[in-house]
Amino acid sequence: MSTIFSEIPGAGTWSTVEAIDKGWSQDKKYHIKTTDGRELLLRLSDISEYGNKKREFTAVKRLEQLDIAMSRPIELGVCHNGQFVYSLFTWVDGEDAGQVIPAASPEEQYRLGVVTGKYLCRMHQVPAEENLPPWAGRYQQKINNYIANYRACGIQFEGAHIFIDFIEQNRYLLEQRRYQSFQHGDYHVGNMVVTQTGELGIIDFNRFDYGDPWEEFNRITWCAGLSGLFASGRINGYFDDDVPESFFRVMALYIACNQLSSIYWAIPFGHEEVNIMLKRAETVLQWYDDFRTFVPNWYVPGRTI
Repeated sequence: MSTIFSEIPGAGTWSTVEAIDKGWSQDKKYHIKTTDGRELLLRLSDISEYGNKKREFTAVKRLEQLDIAMSRPIELGVCHNGQFVYSLFTWVDGEDAGQVIPAASPEEQYRLGVVTGKYLCRMHQVPAEENLPPWAGRYQQKINNYIANYRACGIQFEGAHIFIDFIEQNRYLLEQRRYQSFQHGDYHVGNMVVTQTGELGIIDFNRFDYGDPWEEFNRITWCAGLSGLFASGRINGYFDDDVPESFFRVMALYIACNQLSSIYWAIPFGHEEVNIMLKRAETVLQWYDDFRTFVPNWYVPGRTI
């Protein structure tokens, strides 16, 4: 057993510790199996992250009573002579949803999407921390930063002006978004698994935040790129087949913002990642007919399925 783990209570019962290389987090992640048959997720972070990790751990604990298959927090502490903060979570055993969903039947793709929507709706029943600034002001500043950072990043793509014009013309919609809740922060197919029994599980809450619940649909592009039925199910499941007309315009605004910011976000990860984001921007423009419509062309209303 590595000395890094030796100060973690219960580490003596760990029979295997396997490093996990997936994901964008700076955390070191490990899949742990114990001598009594349990499976755990361990995250190690630099001690400078202690405050953030404690806040994350406390926030995810607030989901404890919700009926969601998810990685749940167990313990947080300091280890390795105070150099690291560790977080232990339950392990959700399953295959990457991104691999399972494309091979599933159309009916199963839609069903799994509905489950993700219902799970997300339950998370959003947990209100935000008290005394947060109003959402509109917070996100307006984000938009300013998104546009400024894109213009300064040195990468230009055809159609960027369409995104920016749409954002500028619709940012007033934020004034209508007053309720703030818990946010998973990175809710898409890449942070989901499907178990052997067909149950869907949610993982990786390390980008959690508090804000407008509908902002959580800003990364549905990754779901839709895999399966329009899965993405449609997510929307219909969230709203129990009664989707407000205003939702699609707000979702389009958040998607446009996220897509623009993803261009400069990808630069540190290399040309390949930048090209993926540029290609996704082209795809989003096709889905929305250059934002002449607010409903993406992959969306299927629940009552028609």
